Amino acid sequence: MSFFSKKENPAPVAQTPPVQNATSPLAEMVLANIHDGVIITDRAGTVQFINPAAVTMIDCGSAQNAIGLDYGLLMKIESKEGREYPAEENPLIQAMNSNQYLDNCEVCLIVGQSGKRVPIAVSVIPVSGHANKVITFRDIAKELAEEGEQTEFISTASHEMRTPVASIEGYLSLALNPQTATIDERARGYLNAAHAASQHLGKLFHDLLDVTKLDDNRLRPHFEPVEMVGLVKQISDGYIVPAKNARINYQFGSNKSNSVSEVRRLDQVVYGYVDVNFMREIMDNLIDNAIKYTPAGGSIYVNVLGDGDRVLINVTDTGMGISSDDLQHIFQKFYRSDNSDTRTIGGTGLGLYLVKQRVEAMGGRVWAESAFGEGSTFYVSLPRITGEEYEKRMIAFQNNFNQGVIQ
Repeated sequence: MSFFSKKENPAPVAQTPPVQNATSPLAEMVLANIHDGVIITDRAGTVQFINPAAVTMIDCGSAQNAIGLDYGLLMKIESKEGREYPAEENPLIQAMNSNQYLDNCEVCLIVGQSGKRVPIAVSVIPVSGHANKVITFRDIAKELAEEGEQTEFISTASHEMRTPVASIEGYLSLALNPQTATIDERARGYLNAAHAASQHLGKLFHDLLDVTKLDDNRLRPHFEPVEMVGLVKQISDGYIVPAKNARINYQFGSNKSNSVSEVRRLDQVVYGYVDVNFMREIMDNLIDNAIKYTPAGGSIYVNVLGDGDRVLINVTDTGMGISSDDLQHIFQKFYRSDNSDTRTIGGTGLGLYLVKQRVEAMGGRVWAESAFGEGSTFYVSLPRITGEEYEKRMIAFQNNFNQGVIQ
């Protein structure tokens, strides 16, 4: 059977499908001339309409070859890193099956029988009041190329500027040191402000370099089998003292609903296959944010559990929370909420973008649940492996390590 073999008894093209009947001549003209691919399916996912741009991008020859097919035969996708999606992680399948919106999800489209991979941004729009769903997608190869050029510029500029910024910070430290300089209190105030600004700038350049390395594929995850509860506890326990200094209650292995006297320590053994350095960056950013945005007297809870075939980590705080408008943007690069409560809190706007980047590079997903004034919970879901898989991978990892071939 060919790649574009039809189902039995497909709807004949001459009998224009119901969706097509509902479109006006003007709408048909627009769909025929836009550059984005458009596919309209029925409740079962059978293609009812496909525009010329979609025919060209999918390389199915003609609209007639696609009408009556299941959308999955045409829209075969994998992650933008080239990883094949299990059905339960495929964002297109999940959106279609759950009748949910999918907005500009960046994936790779596997084109026709050639197997060529084209980066696309795909969206799914359930049609209100109808059983139909609209799939739209566009080629983003040019956008990614331009983004790559921007990334290269940012990387080069950040690298070049780190040295003079480090020098400025060093000289300011010398000026503030009573053993190397004598200054009055007014001058000390100015220098302290300049020193804080230089440290912030240095952090920005560091974060920019970290982000661009993964953006342009110069940094890849180095996977190893680990016991996740122990790893996350080891990382997060490094924040016991900073939390105490900020007069914030920190608990590991507990839920927000637990009282301090009823802390539930986790005895579950949960295995994962992750990049340990990525995990450290993820937890550092999430817990550091929780401390920054939680006032004195508040609490932070870190938890790890096995949820079926996933490892679920949550960092919960009782801080100021995030508004619904900000919540949908917080993982975007350079995004920072702009209100009177957060404006005085330092940050580069790259921490949560870095978290999302690292989590997705390991085949996971990150999201947040929050309401302004009611605290926040950030969730990280990563693939889980069984104890048997852990033992096998650990043997292979140790053998590779001993032979010096860990990548």
